Amino acid sequence: MDRVAVGRVFIVDDNAPFRTVARALLESGGYQVVGDAATGAEALARVPATGPDVVLLDVALPDMDGFSVCRALRDASPGVTVVLCSVRDAEQYGDAVERCAAAGFLPKSALAADTLALLVARQDERR
Repeated sequence: MDRVAVGRVFIVDDNAPFRTVARALLESGGYQVVGDAATGAEALARVPATGPDVVLLDVALPDMDGFSVCRALRDASPGVTVVLCSVRDAEQYGDAVERCAAAGFLPKSALAADTLALLVARQDERR
């Protein structure tokens, strides 16, 4: 019997090995990864066409910062939940996470399907 995906996720990170590991982790947790991108520009071009529930977005991208990408995604796709991630702790970014209207923040060291599931549940609260 086929498993039903618990959510559709798009991954944005310039680190290819991280994208591979995040994809495997999310898919093992029942998520459908609908795409990925290595830059902010790629994400802005691809996310609307793939219709994810959640965008897992790195803060540090080569062409633009994740906060700018988050704001642009929220404008282009208001129903999408954006979860920022970084190798740094959220405290190092001050109130930038809140100001860009991200649903949450995950340190890359803590990325786990169960944690993302909680943030996906928050998506329903925001609607």
